Order: sequence, then C-alpha cells, then structure tokens
Amino acid sequence: MSFQPSFPGLFSPARGAAPVEAEPHTSAAQPATEKQIAYARVLSAKSGAALPDGITADRAALSKWIDAHKAPAPQGRFSNYPSSKQVAFAERIARLKRNPVPPECFRDKTMMSRWIDSNKPR
Repeated sequence: MSFQPSFPGLFSPARGAAPVEAEPHTSAAQPATEKQIAYARVLSAKSGAALPDGITADRAALSKWIDAHKAPAPQGRFSNYPSSKQVAFAERIARLKRNPVPPECFRDKTMMSRWIDSNKPR
C-alpha cells in the first residue's frame, strides 16, 4: 500500500502566486550606512553645505546628496590610465593564467577593466 499525499488546489490557476512581501506596494526606505553617513559629514565639513534634516534615514537620498557634493574626478593627462590596483590585479590574473596583459590595456582603464572581467578566474 502506498500513501499518496493530496494537496487540493496546489496547481489550480485561481490560486495565483503568493506575494513575497507582506505589502508589495510600500517600499520602506533603507537607512544609510555608517560609512555613508561618515563620508557625507566629511563632505559637509569640506564644502560648508549642511546635511538636510532626516537625510540619514534614506540611503538613496543620501547617495544623491553625496554625488551632488563630492569633488569631480581629476581630469588630466593620466586620468584615463588604469589605477595601480587595477594593474596589479590584472598582472596577478596574467600570472595565474599564464597569459600576458595586452600592452594597450595599460593605456586605457576601460580596456583594462574589460580584460580583467574576461580573464578573471571563476
């Protein structure tokens, strides 16, 4: 004798999918991280712009404030070159794979990033 469990209505189309969240239409804002708050305070002190009240309660809003108040990336002759950390990581991958990094990657950080993404060990 075999026991066949029955689950009435398990596959009925009227049931539909169960919601993952209790209330899917309300998206509560996540609070900002401690690092985010510390960086925002440093930017506030440097620029003289005060942090808006209650901004630390919303991670996305604080991120937008940081992007608006941080210093732009330096532009110059070597601004498009890969960073020393990027080069070191690429050379470590090259040693592991026994495959040299193409010379043109050392002159363009985007090319270096693409080479790393396509060659990093998985």
